[in-house]
Amino acid sequence: MDRFLIITNVEKDEDLSLTNRIVSYINKAGKRAVLSKLSSLPEDIRPIIVSEGIECAIVLGGDGTIIQAATNLISYDIPILGVNLGTVGFLAEIEEHHFKEALDSIFDNKYRLENRLMISGKVIYHNHHQLEIEENKGISLNDIVITRKGFSRIISLSIYVNDQLVDNFRGDGVIISTPTGSTAYNLSAGGPIVMPSASVMVITPICPHSLSPRSIVVSAEDTIKVIIGKSKKTQEAEAFVSFDGNKEFELGTDDILLIKKADYDTKLIKLNHDGIFQVLQSKLGNNGGL
Repeated sequence: MDRFLIITNVEKDEDLSLTNRIVSYINKAGKRAVLSKLSSLPEDIRPIIVSEGIECAIVLGGDGTIIQAATNLISYDIPILGVNLGTVGFLAEIEEHHFKEALDSIFDNKYRLENRLMISGKVIYHNHHQLEIEENKGISLNDIVITRKGFSRIISLSIYVNDQLVDNFRGDGVIISTPTGSTAYNLSAGGPIVMPSASVMVITPICPHSLSPRSIVVSAEDTIKVIIGKSKKTQEAEAFVSFDGNKEFELGTDDILLIKKADYDTKLIKLNHDGIFQVLQSKLGNNGGL
């Protein structure tokens, strides 16, 4: 690889000291680096401009920065190397003090690519005229989450897989996660850990008001449908759907969310040989097993 796009979260590297060191190291090796600044603030998200010939994106920040960059780069088919400037950093391959060794490996083509599934969601509004004035689609590397709005009452959800009813339940919402997102909100909600290479989606209820709902793992080739029901017979539902915690749409009674495998995936550059469970134990400081 010879041409690199450097994407920096300016809240994590405010003076660009690490960014400039990486750019300098790439240039001294006879390669080319192009810098793109990225804010983690939702109201300051700007499109990333990708120059012709870029072969790799080096993303400096936390998991949120990498996820945002993956979404912005989705149509370019560019592999991503994450440099951890956050707290946990599941998706970041290297820590900042190892960037030289990492770049040397990439210069020598000593790396592997790991494809990560992405999922897309589309809202079908019960009040169909909204489609004419409001965007209704999103894409996620981690998860798509339906949850109650603010401090509103619990919501009722009907979940279907390939138009077959899986469950009706009431609770705080539901998480539809990718294998990548299985170690994020899904894990905190009691969902299973899934190997990153698996071609599946995970459906995990959030605080269900029942003893029966459990996480369900379905094929990535399936279509998931979630229908928003009334909280009670006389109360309209108040909920919203979020895509990787960023893009959000409000939902109401009888609105439908359709979720399926996205047309694109994310390619992550891997230099280490640690498996998912080693990474979990290292990042979460788990000394007693999972």
